Amino acid sequence: MRLMSRHKWLTGTAVAILASATLYGCKDFLNSNANPLGTLDEATLRTQVGVEGTLIAAYRSLDCTNSTNGNWGCAASNWVWGSATSDDAYKGSEATDQPPIDQIEEFHWTTPDAQGYLNNKWSAMYEGVARANATLRLLAQVSANPGAIPATDAAGIKGEALFLRAHFHFEAWKMWGNIPYYREDDTDYRKANETKAQAITDIIKDLDDAIALLPDKPRGGQAGRATKWTAMAYKGKVQMFAGNYPAALTTLRAVQASGVYALESSYDRVWTGFKDLENGKETVLAYEASVNDGEPNGNNSNYGERLNLPHSGSPFGCCGFHQPSQNLVNFFRVDANGLPSALSDPNWNASNANFTAASNTVAVDPRLDWTVGRDGVPYKDWGPHSSGWIRSAAYGGPYSPKKNAHEKSSGAQSTVGWTNTQLNSVNIHILRYADVLLLLAEAEAEAGSPEAARLIVNQIRTRAAQTAQGPGTDRSTIAVPLNSPSITWATYRIGTYPGPWDQATARQNVRIERRLELAMEGQRFFDLRRWGIADAMLNSYINGMAGGAEKARRTQLASAETFISKHYLFPIPDLQIQLSTVNGTSALTQNPGW
Repeated sequence: MRLMSRHKWLTGTAVAILASATLYGCKDFLNSNANPLGTLDEATLRTQVGVEGTLIAAYRSLDCTNSTNGNWGCAASNWVWGSATSDDAYKGSEATDQPPIDQIEEFHWTTPDAQGYLNNKWSAMYEGVARANATLRLLAQVSANPGAIPATDAAGIKGEALFLRAHFHFEAWKMWGNIPYYREDDTDYRKANETKAQAITDIIKDLDDAIALLPDKPRGGQAGRATKWTAMAYKGKVQMFAGNYPAALTTLRAVQASGVYALESSYDRVWTGFKDLENGKETVLAYEASVNDGEPNGNNSNYGERLNLPHSGSPFGCCGFHQPSQNLVNFFRVDANGLPSALSDPNWNASNANFTAASNTVAVDPRLDWTVGRDGVPYKDWGPHSSGWIRSAAYGGPYSPKKNAHEKSSGAQSTVGWTNTQLNSVNIHILRYADVLLLLAEAEAEAGSPEAARLIVNQIRTRAAQTAQGPGTDRSTIAVPLNSPSITWATYRIGTYPGPWDQATARQNVRIERRLELAMEGQRFFDLRRWGIADAMLNSYINGMAGGAEKARRTQLASAETFISKHYLFPIPDLQIQLSTVNGTSALTQNPGW
């Protein structure tokens, strides 16, 4: 007997097993020994090794996989959906490369090109769901044989699979809101979508069930596996997105009080290729990228991010996508107290100039140069960023993404694959503790505890003040104190907020801090939507905000569609609606306005 994926939208294998039990660790998500056409031999799978292998396959779906990678809509970071659609970033590169992202960036989401990307995201998320459900089904079969799998392992596997199922559904919920929810006993993929509220209820239930099953620490000591606290922190984020602030406050306070997570001692230790720093105390959930592990094409690496490095004039060789916007760069400017200029200068966004090292007397938050590659400023330890690293400055602007880049001295670069210099093992943060803390600060503000919110924001800012980009001549000089005499390319300044705050001030400043701390991490667009300000902010971003209009800086944005109420949900891919047809009627209902 053979198992086959029940989901027709999925291409390739729905699950994969590992050749040996020694490969269970979540650091190296290897897809090997997969049978063709999405089938797997049940006799091979019906062991603990098989169950563990299907679970690893579910983890592997956190980022693009060979079975779903039709484009870059599958990236774990959501850079297409959470950054390029927002005021953080442009698509970048040049007009003729990946033009569908232009349609997404400009809010034209029903064009055939945009539909292809949307369908890829849908397929990737439900491939993850299918793999999680396959794990649960197989676990039940194996567990029917007494002694086939230890009870503690069975509980952990089930908890991890439920957590991953919740994650993939939540990713779909952030995109489409009204989504179908699939469980391990579903036999027909042609299922009606639930309402946003119903789907959130199901996501929370899966997370609660996972919390009850998962251990406090990663099973088997293997970093990257979900734990009780991973699921708790994630639940708090889901509750915040659902607008259930009182429940989120309770959940997030419990995560903070647990002491399981903490901020890294300095910002440079968060996004890094150094092995001794990966899965540090700030990591809650990350895609565990892997290189030089036997996969011949480097596809276990930062696959979804591989386009997002400086172009051919740089040491990385390709490809110049996901470029920081001028608006974002201007947002990092600070006043004499080291607080965001956006709070006091009505024209904080007026500068259209390439913000190079020659502008070193303009004070900036040090996180600017951990986030953005700009001319004359050291790019980690690769030497100064230069204009020759940009594919088309007129189209994508003069800046490069930086967080996802590996350090030259880290050993994180792949030795195989197309343009192997752009492939690395930098883990892609899906949820990190700074995000959790800022969600808690937001919940405190909404609960009427603005001073509690201020203390959290100041904690984040105090960490940001520990180091700045250094000359990067070796590992020891990548990060240096803000006042280091070696810094000649910038004036770094960051201060903490004096009190007291009222609720409105707390709400405003927490939102500002989320942009600064989480910039270019695929969070911004989803934040703007859940706050209900996406239309006001993004229309202003395009047409004119605080002295600057992005359609004048990047002229292709002049064709952007006005952001209106329908854009608060993406359109469900038309192909999925067609595939859901039963007796001439589609089970899936399109979102309003589309």
